[in-house]
Amino acid sequence: MSCNWGTELWDQFDNLEKHTSWGIDFLERYTKFVKERADIELSYAKQIRSLSKKYHPKRSREDESRFTWCLAFAATLRQLNEVAVQREELADNLNTQIVCELTRYTHELKTERKTHFQDGRRAQQHIESSWKQLESSKRRFERDCKEAERAQHVSDRIDLDSKTDGEKRCSLKARQTAQQKQQAAEESRKDYVTSLNQFNQDQHQHYHTLVPVIYQRIQDMEERRIERICEAMRSSAEAERKVLPVVSRCLDAMMDAAESIQPRMDTRQVVEVYKSGFDPPGDVEFEDYSATMRRSISESSYLDNRTEGRRHSRKLWPFIRKNKLLTLLSSPRQPPPPPPTSPSPGGVASSPQSPPPVSREPITQRLNDLMTSGSRTRKQCLRSLKRGGSSPADCSHLPPEQRRKKLQTRINNINQEIQREREQRDALLKMREVYEHSPQMGDAGSVEPRLEEVKQSLQRLEDELRRNQAWLLEVDSRLSDHSSRRQSGGCGLNSQATTPGSSSLKQLDNRSPASRESPDGSYTEDHSAELHFKSRSSEFDDDFDDEEPLPSIGTCKSLYPFQGQNEGTLSMVEGELLSVVEEDKGDGWTRVRRNLEEEGYVPTSYIKVFLDSSAKGFVQSSRLV
Repeated sequence: MSCNWGTELWDQFDNLEKHTSWGIDFLERYTKFVKERADIELSYAKQIRSLSKKYHPKRSREDESRFTWCLAFAATLRQLNEVAVQREELADNLNTQIVCELTRYTHELKTERKTHFQDGRRAQQHIESSWKQLESSKRRFERDCKEAERAQHVSDRIDLDSKTDGEKRCSLKARQTAQQKQQAAEESRKDYVTSLNQFNQDQHQHYHTLVPVIYQRIQDMEERRIERICEAMRSSAEAERKVLPVVSRCLDAMMDAAESIQPRMDTRQVVEVYKSGFDPPGDVEFEDYSATMRRSISESSYLDNRTEGRRHSRKLWPFIRKNKLLTLLSSPRQPPPPPPTSPSPGGVASSPQSPPPVSREPITQRLNDLMTSGSRTRKQCLRSLKRGGSSPADCSHLPPEQRRKKLQTRINNINQEIQREREQRDALLKMREVYEHSPQMGDAGSVEPRLEEVKQSLQRLEDELRRNQAWLLEVDSRLSDHSSRRQSGGCGLNSQATTPGSSSLKQLDNRSPASRESPDGSYTEDHSAELHFKSRSSEFDDDFDDEEPLPSIGTCKSLYPFQGQNEGTLSMVEGELLSVVEEDKGDGWTRVRRNLEEEGYVPTSYIKVFLDSSAKGFVQSSRLV
């Protein structure tokens, strides 16, 4: 079947015009579709990128770089961001390669279509004009023929009736008129024949030459339009297929990130992160208080009995000098209780209660490390605690395991800085050598200040490295000692295991009476560990004894009884005389001392202060109740 529009659709000019106009409308609709799809891809990419940025950590946290599930999620977010990049690239390709090209081509197609249909209309107008001319000559020939026939009929009738001269003259005139009409008819016939031949020629040329050529051009234009739509669809699919391998690799990377999660390794990492290195606590000793059941109501006798019981039990933790240490480490920070409305002779029974316990940072962790550190370090740490200073340089405030990790990280960083400084030093030495051999390139003396600065920095880093290495060695030795004690203690416990029905008193009898609490909060049955602890404890007490007690600045007399139940407070009875060590600093508490050993804080509103320079000797020589 022939598909030539010029021969098959020679009479469908209007339909072809409608069809081509609809084709251009479809091309514009497809261009709009691709543009909207590109906008959707771009919006999707922006939302994916925003989502990835939202859940990506703002700054790198050490916890997130330590666990596999955090690393896997971070890798997933990076791959998701790469997917967003590919979607943006797809949207850009759709806009540049398809939308812009189709928009430009649509404009050209409209111009070409307009030209072709203008040519078709001109050809159609020409054939219509030729047809009108043929019809006009035909009507004129028909009219002239009828008039010539009528004139001839009139002339013949006059010839038959003409008898007189006048009639003969009329017949002659009618014959001349008929001849003129016949001549006009003959000319009209010639014009009609000419018009007819011209029309046939124009019609043949129109339907066999002009129309096929014009329609063929329109057909070629339509085929090019369809081919361009095909190319656009192919380009759209190719643009998406081009990003699919990258997206597939991103998905594979996400799968690999998910497969890289190792629960067992993460749980071990938790141990590495939070392991303190302390030994677990042992059994609690039985303390016999039956010998001290008689207790005096007065606070002084109570404190003496408590000191005596502590001396008999030889409990070493937190420390024997409790009040002295706690006054250094803590003091009441809440407002003191208001004084009672009327003094009560009942003493302690009707005395107001001290403020509720203040939630502070527990000091046990820091004291554990202080016990295992050197004397100088303990003094520095305690003085920094008293002043509220920062953490010590040797990280002694941390648990042993965390301290070891902190020191190891610091050593690694220092090694990296030393490596950079050495590289810079070598570069400066090489530059100085080049300047010495080639003075025209620069002055060798200009390098000396910078070289000296690098050498000093290198010396400082090496000194710091040696200090941290010494601290790390000390921590490693302590951790190894703790590990060996734990293993020996575990063997002893396994060998002395009892049945669940055994009596607790029997277990207490089987234990060594010298077992005590170690500075890190655990118990040990090892006698050598006990001796080690004794030496440490005595050394710590000696460190405390090195510091002179604060001088008293006056005396005070208690107006009301007060029971200090919080750490750092001191109980007193009504009418008791005490030495004032530190005045009230605006928080409602005054620091006082009893018997040169017991210090603490009492509410300022409960006492009457006498600031006298001569009161110090009086109070120290007097017997305080």
